[in-house]
Amino acid sequence: MNKDGMKKGIYVLPNLFTTANLFCGFYSIIASVKGIFEMAAVPILIAIVLDGLDGRIARMTNTTSKFGAEYDSLADVIAFGVAPSLLVYNWALYGFGKWGWIISFLFVLCGALRLARFNVQVGIIESKVFNGLPIPAAAAVVATGVLFYFFLGGTGRYSNFIVLFAVAALSLLMVSSIKYYSFKDLNFFSRKPFTSFFLIVIIFVIVIAEPQIMTFTFAVGYSLSGPAWVLYKLFKKNPFSAKLKEVKCQKRN
Repeated sequence: MNKDGMKKGIYVLPNLFTTANLFCGFYSIIASVKGIFEMAAVPILIAIVLDGLDGRIARMTNTTSKFGAEYDSLADVIAFGVAPSLLVYNWALYGFGKWGWIISFLFVLCGALRLARFNVQVGIIESKVFNGLPIPAAAAVVATGVLFYFFLGGTGRYSNFIVLFAVAALSLLMVSSIKYYSFKDLNFFSRKPFTSFFLIVIIFVIVIAEPQIMTFTFAVGYSLSGPAWVLYKLFKKNPFSAKLKEVKCQKRN
Protein backbone atom coordinates (compact mmCIF):
# COMPACT_ATOMS: atom_id res chain seq x y z
CA MET A 1 0.00 0.00 0.00
CA ASN A 2 1.34 3.46 -0.88
CA LYS A 3 1.64 6.39 1.51
CA ASP A 4 -1.52 8.03 0.21
CA GLY A 5 -3.42 4.84 0.89
CA MET A 6 -2.11 4.68 4.47
CA LYS A 7 -3.10 8.34 5.05
CA LYS A 8 -6.65 7.51 4.03
CA GLY A 9 -6.74 4.87 6.79
CA ILE A 10 -7.55 1.17 6.89
CA TYR A 11 -10.79 -0.77 6.87
CA VAL A 12 -11.80 -1.45 10.47
CA LEU A 13 -14.21 -4.42 10.35
CA PRO A 14 -12.15 -7.10 8.55
CA ASN A 15 -8.98 -6.05 10.39
CA LEU A 16 -10.78 -6.42 13.73
CA PHE A 17 -11.41 -10.07 12.88
CA THR A 18 -7.74 -10.45 11.93
CA THR A 19 -6.73 -8.86 15.24
CA ALA A 20 -8.98 -11.30 17.10
CA ASN A 21 -7.29 -14.10 15.17
CA LEU A 22 -3.90 -12.79 16.29
CA PHE A 23 -5.11 -12.50 19.89
CA CYS A 24 -6.24 -16.15 19.87
CA GLY A 25 -2.77 -17.20 18.75
CA PHE A 26 -1.11 -15.13 21.48
CA TYR A 27 -3.48 -16.48 24.13
CA SER A 28 -2.74 -20.03 23.00
CA ILE A 29 1.00 -19.40 23.39
CA ILE A 30 0.52 -18.13 26.94
CA ALA A 31 -1.61 -21.16 27.84
CA SER A 32 0.96 -23.54 26.31
CA VAL A 33 3.78 -22.00 28.34
CA LYS A 34 1.68 -22.43 31.50
CA GLY A 35 1.00 -26.07 30.61
CA ILE A 36 -2.75 -25.61 30.17
CA PHE A 37 -2.83 -27.57 26.95
CA GLU A 38 -6.60 -27.89 26.50
CA MET A 39 -7.02 -24.15 26.92
CA ALA A 40 -4.20 -23.63 24.43
CA ALA A 41 -5.89 -25.79 21.79
CA VAL A 42 -9.31 -24.12 21.82
CA PRO A 43 -8.15 -20.60 20.76
CA ILE A 44 -6.42 -22.10 17.72
CA LEU A 45 -9.75 -23.53 16.54
CA ILE A 46 -11.47 -20.21 17.22
CA ALA A 47 -8.74 -18.49 15.19
CA ILE A 48 -9.50 -20.80 12.25
CA VAL A 49 -13.12 -19.63 12.26
CA LEU A 50 -12.07 -15.99 12.52
CA ASP A 51 -9.55 -16.44 9.69
CA GLY A 52 -12.29 -17.77 7.47
CA LEU A 53 -14.56 -14.85 8.31
CA ASP A 54 -12.22 -11.87 7.85
CA GLY A 55 -11.59 -12.49 4.16
CA ARG A 56 -15.24 -13.20 3.40
CA ILE A 57 -16.38 -10.11 5.26
CA ALA A 58 -13.83 -8.01 3.38
CA ARG A 59 -15.10 -9.33 0.04
CA MET A 60 -18.77 -9.00 0.97
CA THR A 61 -18.32 -5.39 2.16
CA ASN A 62 -15.89 -4.53 -0.65
CA THR A 63 -13.20 -3.61 1.90
CA THR A 64 -10.32 -5.76 0.64
CA SER A 65 -6.90 -4.11 0.73
CA LYS A 66 -3.21 -4.92 0.39
CA PHE A 67 -2.74 -3.93 4.02
CA GLY A 68 -5.43 -6.38 5.13
CA ALA A 69 -3.90 -9.23 3.14
CA GLU A 70 -0.42 -8.64 4.61
CA TYR A 71 -1.79 -8.24 8.14
CA ASP A 72 -3.77 -11.47 7.75
CA SER A 73 -0.66 -13.41 6.71
CA LEU A 74 1.34 -12.09 9.67
CA ALA A 75 -1.47 -13.02 12.05
CA ASP A 76 -1.69 -16.49 10.51
CA VAL A 77 2.02 -17.11 11.15
CA ILE A 78 1.40 -16.53 14.86
CA ALA A 79 -2.00 -18.22 15.22
CA PHE A 80 -1.39 -21.24 12.97
CA GLY A 81 2.41 -21.50 12.97
CA VAL A 82 3.98 -20.41 16.26
CA ALA A 83 1.02 -21.20 18.54
CA PRO A 84 0.45 -24.84 17.46
CA SER A 85 4.19 -25.55 17.25
CA LEU A 86 4.70 -24.37 20.85
CA LEU A 87 1.60 -26.28 21.92
CA VAL A 88 2.77 -29.57 20.43
CA TYR A 89 6.32 -29.00 21.70
CA ASN A 90 5.28 -28.38 25.30
CA TRP A 91 2.67 -31.12 25.18
CA ALA A 92 4.41 -33.99 23.37
CA LEU A 93 7.82 -33.15 21.92
CA TYR A 94 9.61 -31.73 24.95
CA GLY A 95 10.99 -35.15 25.91
CA PHE A 96 12.70 -35.69 22.55
CA GLY A 97 15.38 -33.08 23.23
CA LYS A 98 16.79 -31.29 20.21
CA TRP A 99 14.68 -33.33 17.81
CA GLY A 100 11.59 -32.06 19.56
CA TRP A 101 12.32 -28.38 19.05
CA ILE A 102 13.76 -28.97 15.56
CA ILE A 103 10.51 -30.59 14.40
CA SER A 104 8.53 -27.83 16.13
CA PHE A 105 10.56 -25.22 14.29
CA LEU A 106 10.08 -27.14 11.04
CA PHE A 107 6.34 -26.71 11.49
CA VAL A 108 6.72 -22.92 11.84
CA LEU A 109 9.15 -22.72 8.92
CA CYS A 110 6.99 -24.73 6.54
CA GLY A 111 3.90 -22.83 7.62
CA ALA A 112 5.56 -19.48 6.88
CA LEU A 113 6.81 -20.76 3.51
CA ARG A 114 3.32 -22.07 2.73
CA LEU A 115 1.81 -18.64 3.41
CA ALA A 116 4.46 -16.85 1.35
CA ARG A 117 3.91 -19.22 -1.59
CA PHE A 118 0.15 -18.78 -1.33
CA ASN A 119 0.48 -15.00 -1.47
CA VAL A 120 2.56 -15.04 -4.66
CA GLN A 121 0.36 -17.69 -6.32
CA VAL A 122 -2.94 -15.85 -5.89
CA GLY A 123 -4.55 -15.73 -9.32
CA ILE A 124 -2.15 -18.36 -10.68
CA ILE A 125 -3.37 -21.53 -8.95
CA GLU A 126 -6.98 -22.57 -9.58
CA SER A 127 -9.17 -21.25 -6.75
CA LYS A 128 -10.90 -24.61 -6.27
CA VAL A 129 -7.71 -26.15 -4.89
CA PHE A 130 -4.91 -25.28 -2.49
CA ASN A 131 -1.31 -26.00 -3.44
CA GLY A 132 -0.15 -27.90 -0.36
CA LEU A 133 -1.90 -28.40 2.97
CA PRO A 134 -3.25 -25.03 4.23
CA ILE A 135 -1.59 -23.90 7.46
CA PRO A 136 -4.94 -23.56 9.32
CA ALA A 137 -5.69 -27.20 8.49
CA ALA A 138 -2.29 -28.31 9.84
CA ALA A 139 -2.89 -26.27 12.99
CA ALA A 140 -6.34 -27.88 13.32
CA VAL A 141 -4.79 -31.37 13.36
CA VAL A 142 -2.51 -30.34 16.24
CA ALA A 143 -5.23 -28.59 18.23
CA THR A 144 -7.89 -31.29 17.77
CA GLY A 145 -5.29 -33.98 18.50
CA VAL A 146 -4.62 -32.40 21.90
CA LEU A 147 -8.33 -32.13 22.65
CA PHE A 148 -8.90 -35.73 21.54
CA TYR A 149 -6.09 -36.90 23.84
CA PHE A 150 -7.68 -35.30 26.89
CA PHE A 151 -11.12 -36.52 25.79
CA LEU A 152 -9.79 -40.09 25.95
CA GLY A 153 -8.71 -39.52 29.55
CA GLY A 154 -5.12 -38.43 29.02
CA THR A 155 -3.48 -36.16 31.55
CA GLY A 156 -0.46 -33.90 31.43
CA ARG A 157 2.20 -34.34 28.76
CA TYR A 158 2.23 -37.11 26.19
CA SER A 159 5.43 -38.51 24.70
CA ASN A 160 5.18 -40.69 21.61
CA PHE A 161 7.17 -40.97 18.38
CA ILE A 162 3.90 -40.96 16.44
CA VAL A 163 3.39 -37.29 17.31
CA LEU A 164 6.96 -36.48 16.22
CA PHE A 165 6.47 -38.10 12.82
CA ALA A 166 2.95 -36.65 12.47
CA VAL A 167 4.17 -33.07 12.98
CA ALA A 168 7.01 -33.65 10.51
CA ALA A 169 4.52 -35.05 7.98
CA LEU A 170 2.19 -32.07 8.42
CA SER A 171 5.12 -29.73 7.89
CA LEU A 172 6.14 -31.42 4.64
CA LEU A 173 2.56 -31.55 3.39
CA MET A 174 2.31 -27.77 3.78
CA VAL A 175 5.24 -27.15 1.41
CA SER A 176 4.34 -29.97 -0.96
CA SER A 177 2.63 -29.51 -4.32
CA ILE A 178 -0.19 -31.87 -3.37
CA LYS A 179 -3.57 -30.35 -4.19
CA TYR A 180 -6.29 -29.96 -1.55
CA TYR A 181 -9.91 -29.02 -2.15
CA SER A 182 -10.46 -25.40 -1.09
CA PHE A 183 -14.29 -25.43 -0.68
CA LYS A 184 -14.28 -21.95 -2.24
CA ASP A 185 -16.80 -22.95 -4.90
CA LEU A 186 -19.42 -23.84 -2.29
CA ASN A 187 -22.17 -21.23 -2.20
CA PHE A 188 -24.37 -21.56 0.87
CA PHE A 189 -26.50 -18.61 -0.26
CA SER A 190 -27.76 -20.39 -3.37
CA ARG A 191 -30.56 -22.94 -3.59
CA LYS A 192 -29.56 -26.47 -2.64
CA PRO A 193 -31.40 -29.82 -2.78
CA PHE A 194 -33.28 -30.72 0.38
CA THR A 195 -31.04 -33.77 0.82
CA SER A 196 -27.94 -31.55 0.95
CA PHE A 197 -29.52 -29.37 3.62
CA PHE A 198 -30.52 -32.45 5.63
CA LEU A 199 -26.98 -33.90 5.48
CA ILE A 200 -25.46 -30.59 6.62
CA VAL A 201 -27.84 -30.53 9.60
CA ILE A 202 -26.99 -34.15 10.51
CA ILE A 203 -23.25 -33.43 10.36
CA PHE A 204 -23.75 -30.30 12.48
CA VAL A 205 -25.68 -32.28 15.11
CA ILE A 206 -23.03 -35.01 15.26
CA VAL A 207 -20.25 -32.44 15.67
CA ILE A 208 -22.16 -30.76 18.51
CA ALA A 209 -22.76 -34.14 20.18
CA GLU A 210 -19.14 -35.35 19.97
CA PRO A 211 -16.99 -32.29 19.16
CA GLN A 212 -13.61 -33.75 20.18
CA ILE A 213 -14.06 -36.91 18.10
CA MET A 214 -15.59 -35.29 15.03
CA THR A 215 -13.29 -32.27 14.78
CA PHE A 216 -10.24 -34.53 15.08
CA THR A 217 -11.69 -36.91 12.46
CA PHE A 218 -12.42 -34.07 10.03
CA ALA A 219 -9.00 -32.45 10.55
CA VAL A 220 -7.05 -35.68 10.03
CA GLY A 221 -9.31 -36.74 7.18
CA TYR A 222 -8.75 -33.49 5.32
CA SER A 223 -4.97 -33.62 5.83
CA LEU A 224 -4.95 -37.13 4.35
CA SER A 225 -7.33 -36.30 1.50
CA GLY A 226 -4.55 -34.77 -0.61
CA PRO A 227 -2.20 -37.78 -0.53
CA ALA A 228 -5.18 -40.12 -0.93
CA TRP A 229 -6.26 -38.29 -4.11
CA VAL A 230 -2.70 -38.48 -5.48
CA LEU A 231 -2.57 -42.23 -4.83
CA TYR A 232 -5.97 -42.64 -6.45
CA LYS A 233 -4.84 -40.85 -9.63
CA LEU A 234 -1.62 -42.90 -9.72
CA PHE A 235 -3.64 -46.08 -9.41
CA LYS A 236 -5.90 -45.05 -12.30
CA LYS A 237 -2.87 -44.34 -14.49
CA ASN A 238 -1.19 -47.63 -13.55
CA PRO A 239 -1.09 -50.06 -16.52
CA PHE A 240 -1.98 -52.92 -14.17
CA SER A 241 -5.14 -51.05 -13.12
CA ALA A 242 -6.11 -50.49 -16.75
CA LYS A 243 -5.50 -54.16 -17.54
CA LEU A 244 -7.61 -55.18 -14.54
CA LYS A 245 -10.50 -53.04 -15.78
CA GLU A 246 -10.18 -54.57 -19.24
CA VAL A 247 -10.36 -58.10 -17.79
CA LYS A 248 -13.47 -57.19 -15.78
CA CYS A 249 -15.16 -55.79 -18.88
CA GLN A 250 -14.39 -58.98 -20.82
CA LYS A 251 -15.87 -61.11 -18.05
CA ARG A 252 -19.09 -59.05 -18.08
CA ASN A 253 -19.38 -59.44 -21.85
